[in-house]
Parts: sequence; C-alpha cells; structure tokens
Amino acid sequence: MRDKKILMVDLVGQYEKIKDEINQNIINSLQEGKFINGPIVKEFSQNLSNFLNVNHVIPCANGTDALQIALMALGLKQGDEIICPSWSYISTAETAILLGIKPVFCDVDRNTFNMSAENVEKLINNKTKAIIPVHLYGQSCDMEPILKLALKHKLKVIEDNAQSIGSEYTFSNGDKKHTGTMGDIGTTSFYPTKNLGAYGDGGAVFTNDDKLAKKLIMIANHGESKKYHHKIIGCNSRLDSIQAEVLNIKLKYLSDYNKARNQIAENYNKAFSSVEKLHIPVLNNNSTHVYHQYTLRVHPLYRDPLRLYLKAKGIDNRIYYPIPLHKQKVFSKIVDSTYNLPNTNLLSATCLSLPIHTEVENSFQKYIIDNVLNFFK
Repeated sequence: MRDKKILMVDLVGQYEKIKDEINQNIINSLQEGKFINGPIVKEFSQNLSNFLNVNHVIPCANGTDALQIALMALGLKQGDEIICPSWSYISTAETAILLGIKPVFCDVDRNTFNMSAENVEKLINNKTKAIIPVHLYGQSCDMEPILKLALKHKLKVIEDNAQSIGSEYTFSNGDKKHTGTMGDIGTTSFYPTKNLGAYGDGGAVFTNDDKLAKKLIMIANHGESKKYHHKIIGCNSRLDSIQAEVLNIKLKYLSDYNKARNQIAENYNKAFSSVEKLHIPVLNNNSTHVYHQYTLRVHPLYRDPLRLYLKAKGIDNRIYYPIPLHKQKVFSKIVDSTYNLPNTNLLSATCLSLPIHTEVENSFQKYIIDNVLNFFK
C-alpha cells in the first residue's frame, strides 16, 4: 500500500500553483471590508457571463439554493410536478419537495448516464410544469430533443449544471451552447470539488431572459427590488466576496483544468478499453466532456471487490450513486415500491468513479491503472 492515500481530487496541489494570486486577492477583499455582494462578486458574475455567453449570471450561496431559486422564479405551485432523473444527487429533487412540488423520477441512458427526451415524454401529464435535465459527470444531456419536447408541451426547462460547467453542446444546425445556457434557467454549484470550485460553498443561476433575471435577483435577496422594498417572498442566498475572489481567479484556468481532466480520462480509456469486465465512459456525440467524474461501469460481480481492492492499495474511489433517488426512503411516500427504472438500477450496481483532477503530474495515474489491470488479471 502507498504511504499516502490517492484522493479523488487534489485541491491542495491545485492551490499550490495559484496560491500567490489567491492569497493576495483574499487579502485585498479583507482589506476592502465588503464581504457580501462586494465589487468582486459583480466582476466574477460578468466574467462568468462572458465565458458562458449567457446574458445573466446571478451568484448565490450554493447549488441547492440555485435550484430552489430557479423553481421559485418560475412560479411553480404546490401540486405541480417536475421531471428529473433518479440518477442524480438528492438536491435536484429535494428542492422541489421543499416547495410542495412533486418530483417524478425519470430513467437515464445506461451509456451516457443522462436523461433522454424519449424517457421524459412517457412521464408528462397535465400536472407536469418543468423538466430538470442533469448534465451528469461532465457532459451534456441531448438537449435539442428535450427542448423541442418542452416547447411542444409548454414546459419550462431548468438545467442542473453542477457537474458540467464548461461543457458545450452542438445543435443540428451547428450552433454551440454551453451547458446551463440552453433552457429557461441554468444552475450550478461551486462546491470545492467541482471543476470550478470555491474554497467553501457557492452557486449561481443563469438565464438569457431579462425579466426572469430581475426576479431571480430579487428572490436570492429576500425578494427585494431595492433596499427594504420587498415585492415577493425570497430567501437569503448570496455569494460572499472571498469566495468570488477565489472563483474569479480559477475561472481564468477553467479551460486548462478541463483539458487536464480530459488528458487523464484519455489515459484511463486507453488502458481500460480492452478489459472485458469494464465499460469506459461513452461520449454523447453532440457534447464535449469535462470529466467532473471519470465513471466506469464494472461487471456487477466485480464492482464491489474492485472497490475494496483499490482502497486496500490506498486508491480512493466512489460510487455515484449507491442508492438512486427513486429508492431513497425519503421519497417512499411519492414513489411506489414497484416503480422500476431498469437503467438506473443497473448503474447503481455497476458504476465506479476513479480519481480525476487537474494536477496530472500529481495524479499517480500509472499506479491506479496498474492496480486496476492487476485486479483483472
């Protein structure tokens, strides 16, 4: 076993490369004394807007708040339904429940891990008001058919882009758009392990709709139109200045970070493509990939033994997600026990994610690859 455990991400190694910029900018923010909605928050918001080519970026406290703010802005009411994948983190559906909205869980494609318009359409009824595609692990859902479906049924689209910031989707006419900028609203998280991660919590909401942007801004700040003038019920969800300083610096390197992740993924793919018991990630032809996670499908008889073997060798690994949402106890009152999502069930028994991050030289990738291959000898 290695003396030092190989972690899923190397946040310290990443910090070491940019620490002079980070440290100085944090000191500047401390000396300025404007810790909430300071000038740097507006600067970061504009820079991210330029990067994504979206009209409005509204920073907030975290990615879960971003989803809640989006649902509130669209005016969904108690008893309304949204369709979201079961193969996702709980925040996608949790925010709906908090607002009295029912999440209806959709199956995903077993190869790309993402929802499809075909699976969504089966679940639409007269209570359905919105679709929440989750761009999982670093690549876009096939958005063109989903957007056409939403238009046909007059549904809103909220993109959960917490894992795929920087990924681009190409439409059939050749137009390209970043994930999070195609629906009515996009949301993201700046949790530290994300491709664009803060040194604490943070999130943002995106939209190209000027009217919707004004409402989103108000909701994120107690429903205020101006100081002490409250037009609607909102919440308290703001990005603090120190986190904006960190994010503004890291945004400059995001494209390089994503290229580094692609390099590591390419090395993994080359090593594992001929292993019979492994399925390497499948790319959606319409999307680039930013590999927030490098996730293999492993033969179900070998997944858990491989996981334990790698841990014994000091190699961290994760199952995202061991229990899909439609099987979580918290949703048992709204999901019948016979509800069957075959692809999602398969993924929960076969998926395994390996370490992937931006510091290629510190990735110990050869050691990881050698141990995976040795396991299957």
